[in-house]
Amino acid sequence: MRDISTKFNTLRTAVAEATLALSPKTLEMIRAGEIPKGDPLEVARVAAVQAAKQTSAIIPYCHPLPLDFAGVEFDLGPDRIRATMTVKAIYKTGVEMEALCGATVAALTLYDMLKMLDDTLEILSVRLLGKKGGKSDFKKDSGQGLRAVVLVVADQQAGGGENDAAGKLIEERLLSLGFALDGRRTVTAGLEEVAGALRACADEQKLDLVLTSGGTAFGEEDIIPEAMSRVIEKEIPGIAEVLRAYARERSPLAMFSRVRAGLRGKTIIINLPGDPQGAGEYLAALFPGLLHAFRMLRGEKHAQGYGEKK
Repeated sequence: MRDISTKFNTLRTAVAEATLALSPKTLEMIRAGEIPKGDPLEVARVAAVQAAKQTSAIIPYCHPLPLDFAGVEFDLGPDRIRATMTVKAIYKTGVEMEALCGATVAALTLYDMLKMLDDTLEILSVRLLGKKGGKSDFKKDSGQGLRAVVLVVADQQAGGGENDAAGKLIEERLLSLGFALDGRRTVTAGLEEVAGALRACADEQKLDLVLTSGGTAFGEEDIIPEAMSRVIEKEIPGIAEVLRAYARERSPLAMFSRVRAGLRGKTIIINLPGDPQGAGEYLAALFPGLLHAFRMLRGEKHAQGYGEKK
């Protein structure tokens, strides 16, 4: 299986459809309750839910998922039955395979219960109608056209050190997302030095994003949160809450983080840890979701509906 330990939980939804062709006479018998094996729709309904829950036992590389909802609805046409399966889970990976598996087993169960009566039975199709949740909700978002900088807060005695390694990691991640980088800069860990550098990034350069590295713990030179108080005009507490919650699931040391996030003008400023591992975890929590913030700053509405159809 793929390693999904770096992903975060979101509400995942998928809808799949299976279509079974059959004779009009067989459909009349279903409606009249005359099928010898019993009501095929109710049996298929139970089978579909069980199949969705057992998908990882059937398909080797599927992860076991804690499903929050699985349900199927049947649409009876003149010569076919459509089974529409909806699956939901708050988890790290999508539920499209669970929806497809449930829809498929619904059609197979109908086939099994009707085959003694109808030689024309045929499963015409199984397809995914839509899905949402996770990275697929942000397919249209990227860093293209956005300018960013990485500000490394250096210990006055030790220099950049580990913070600079984290800064390089942050820089590489921004480049991979399409941001135009205004470099990786180092600033001495003094309160006014850091505040002045942040103001310059927002007021003079009008950058879209500033990510700082280091200065977020308890040491004498860990003054980033205090510098932020002198700079930001609007706090964005949700970002810091998500970062700490994500990191806390991976290390108990996350409770000591004092990272903050906020706006100065239309510049988003976010603090990240100075160690590469912590910075990598926070980046995994930030993106791609953070990209939507720039849409909000442009006055665009939140996206609605499913992701792209497949």
